[in-house]
Amino acid sequence: IKTEDVSRVKYAILRHLPVYLQKTSTGESDSQLTNSVYLDNDQLELFHTRLEDDKASPGAISLRLRWYGATDPDEVHVERKTHRDKWTGETSVKERIVIQEEEVQQVLNDTYPIERIKNKMLETNNKGRKVSQVEAEEWEQFTREITQVISSKQLVPTIRTQYMRTAFQIPFDATVRVHLDTNLCMISERGYDLKHNAIWHRDNRAELSNHEITRFPHAVLEIKLEWRGEHPQTPKWVTDLQNSGLLYEVHKFSKFIHGCAALLPRDVRSVPYWIDDASVRDSLVECGAERILVPVDGGVGTSEPLARTQTAGAAAAAAADISLPDSKAKTPTTKTKKQLVPVSNYGANFYEDADLEEEEEAASFLLEGEEEGLCFGEDSIGGWLFPFCSPHNVFYETMVVPSSSSGAAGGKLEPKVFFANERTYIHWLHAGVTLYTISTTILAFSAEESTSWAHWYAMLLLPVSLGFCLYALHVFLWRSDRIKSNVPGLWDDPRGPILLGSSVCLILLVNFFAKLYQIAVYEPEL
Repeated sequence: IKTEDVSRVKYAILRHLPVYLQKTSTGESDSQLTNSVYLDNDQLELFHTRLEDDKASPGAISLRLRWYGATDPDEVHVERKTHRDKWTGETSVKERIVIQEEEVQQVLNDTYPIERIKNKMLETNNKGRKVSQVEAEEWEQFTREITQVISSKQLVPTIRTQYMRTAFQIPFDATVRVHLDTNLCMISERGYDLKHNAIWHRDNRAELSNHEITRFPHAVLEIKLEWRGEHPQTPKWVTDLQNSGLLYEVHKFSKFIHGCAALLPRDVRSVPYWIDDASVRDSLVECGAERILVPVDGGVGTSEPLARTQTAGAAAAAAADISLPDSKAKTPTTKTKKQLVPVSNYGANFYEDADLEEEEEAASFLLEGEEEGLCFGEDSIGGWLFPFCSPHNVFYETMVVPSSSSGAAGGKLEPKVFFANERTYIHWLHAGVTLYTISTTILAFSAEESTSWAHWYAMLLLPVSLGFCLYALHVFLWRSDRIKSNVPGLWDDPRGPILLGSSVCLILLVNFFAKLYQIAVYEPEL
């Protein structure tokens, strides 16, 4: 969310959800300072696994130590989040335990007395309530998993996030929960002596240099829905908020990933796709992360290639030197008219094996053909009849895939998108075969000379039915290519169905008037 739009978003949410008051050291407040220290090793294993989990590492985890308030913590939440893709039918799982601040060193050093604390829990906990045997065993298993992962992967404090969190929720109703994080900054937890993990976060009073902190220039909004019933529906006000233009959806945005990429630029092998957005560029330059930025003409950046978790669609839009219209939707980045990725670097990471000379020759041939009216240019006859053949169609400036769609550019494509394309193809083929069957039936039953008009009517239907089949095949192949490359823009042809449907209507209309004429001139034999 753009900083200037935070108040408007709050007002829109408060019309439907109250602020969830949070207990602080000074009483109840509508917002609370939240600190999270993320763990990782020298190779940033958790960072890279989380960043590449779509391709090779399903079930990536992140570990963090979280506490609330501006003072040093008394209690610390040790949390593990296991990330899953929604299209697999699984959901991400977040688990946590609560420990005392002096016990953090024991957890990090794998000396935490799990058995002794478990027995103490079975007797009574710190609130005077006994826990069941099952709860104690689950706590023990989770705690052992945490300590073993920290020990085996040699995890240490790496990145700290700090922000003011405002929660919106109806008490005792988790159907819709909204979190708004403002004043977000990421702090590096490297570069000082941990003293065998006795010190696991920076002193809150210590001064930080520019390369040790980065301030995110936007607010982050997270909407959580708890589906109930057989036919759950998203509340209308949530949909209206998403489509209001005040939000910008960033698929799988992560504070931890952004912080690592910005503050540890020489340790990362790849960076998230949102790094190249012009609205966050200044904050990255300020913290000394020029290395991860794509260079622009006359600006900062580096020529060293870094892999990007970016779809070809987002890169294609940038290569055309356009900004996606209405590109404001659910979370942090903002709409901008600046170029996200320079033309000179488009495709460098995606088509390394391409023959650039052949591509340039093909592009120049298309452009020359358009000028002569021979190619499927946007203004040519072929381009008007089949606009998806036009080279310009890749970047419609007036219509783009809705940001709330799972197949939106920059997001993850679900298998159902491909199946929907196949179903549409079959429906078009079915229509073409039906017309062909009708035309051949008319020809078969109109052998008499008096029905010669039926021959012409059937012969008119035959090429139309063939046109349906060819159109279906062409659109299917074209749309499949766009889905695979996730190109932003229009994924359907608004003119083809109108032309084919008009052809059928014209033939039916001609047949209707022909029948009227036959009735008018008909003279019954006496």
